Amino acid sequence: MPLSIKNAETLVLHGGTYRSDPETGAVAVPIYQTTSYQFRDTSHAKELFALSELGHIYTRVSNPTQDAFEQRIAALEGGAAALALASGQAASAYAVLNVAEAGDNFVTSTDLYGGTWALFASTLRHLGIEARFVDPSDPENFRRATDARTKLYYAETLPNPKLNVFPIREVADIGRSLGVPLVVDNTAAPLIARPIEHGAAAVLYSTTKYIGGHGTTIGGVIIDGGTFPWEEHADRFPLLTQPDESYHGLVWTEAAKALGPIAYVLRIRAKLLRDIGAAIAPFSAFQFIQGLETLPLRLRQHNANAIVVADFLAKHPKVERVIFPGLQTGEARRRADAYLRGGYGALVGFELSGGAEAGRRFIEALQLFYHVANIGDARSLAIHPATTTHSQLTGDDQLRTGVTPGYVRLAVGIEHPDDIIADLAQALDAA
Repeated sequence: MPLSIKNAETLVLHGGTYRSDPETGAVAVPIYQTTSYQFRDTSHAKELFALSELGHIYTRVSNPTQDAFEQRIAALEGGAAALALASGQAASAYAVLNVAEAGDNFVTSTDLYGGTWALFASTLRHLGIEARFVDPSDPENFRRATDARTKLYYAETLPNPKLNVFPIREVADIGRSLGVPLVVDNTAAPLIARPIEHGAAAVLYSTTKYIGGHGTTIGGVIIDGGTFPWEEHADRFPLLTQPDESYHGLVWTEAAKALGPIAYVLRIRAKLLRDIGAAIAPFSAFQFIQGLETLPLRLRQHNANAIVVADFLAKHPKVERVIFPGLQTGEARRRADAYLRGGYGALVGFELSGGAEAGRRFIEALQLFYHVANIGDARSLAIHPATTTHSQLTGDDQLRTGVTPGYVRLAVGIEHPDDIIADLAQALDAA
């Protein structure tokens, strides 16, 4: 990067070290569709495998296309390093598994995407790792749930579908005082929220959503903020600060010192990705580079359209309640204004006065909106979470995440707002 660039619109195009392909001069990042890489000599190979030098060995662990994407998004987030993965779910799982083992626990917000709740409450529980769910409306709930075997705090910035902005700084400060890092899923709030600036130790995304924007590619990414003092809390983090038998006694915090403050993400790449292998494909990384380059432009339209939609729904006689940060009051609005900049996100929830049946009629009457299980596409999307994305949860747990039987979630796209409103109006007439 030739200049000291800080603006998102420029970083998405120029962040990282890639300028052009050294062999061909190609400006676009090539798709390096290869499994493995030629070593310069035996000494070079030895250094790479010993992690004393960073480089590419095998595409399950790293790839030049992937690397260009990782550098760019790390620069965008203000992080030390990033690791792209096969999905957002892999990012959530690795974020926990990197520091927790059987007998450990972590404290998580109740305000979560349904798939993440199921991962934490069921799959990780079967591995012996306890997820302690707490209401984030009181940040002190995180402190109260912490003990000597608590390895991290976990939250979503703009939780889908509750849409109450998480108190990032408040919980991060509690965690720092106890030696517990905060990991934040920022999937629904790229660019408008910057969790690392507010004390988060790491940020993750389902890049499937707004980072990609085109609805064609599944992926995830973890960004290491590079600021958490792992060695100061060595007893809490033996996986990072004690010898790793699978690397002949290598200590991750020591190994990272020659490479930068990247012990957290380095272990995920060299250990979890090596062993479990949720690797992103080179073509997928290429697709996310393309999406990243237009992210600031798209988000401006997403955010502007969402405000128009929320205002329209709030005035409609068939709508009982609108769930949107820009319409909140009290503490919820204070947090929205404290942590979101340039918009309130593109997700809008609402409840129809006719309940679940009215919601069904509404969704089936939509013509412009797509009825799909996704968010973040350039096109507008709608879904009924209680019977889809959160259907694996019990009724009580659905309510804890903010899902009621009549709740409808909209992911507002970048179409012209008049056309979006016209489709909503005719569907509401049919509800």
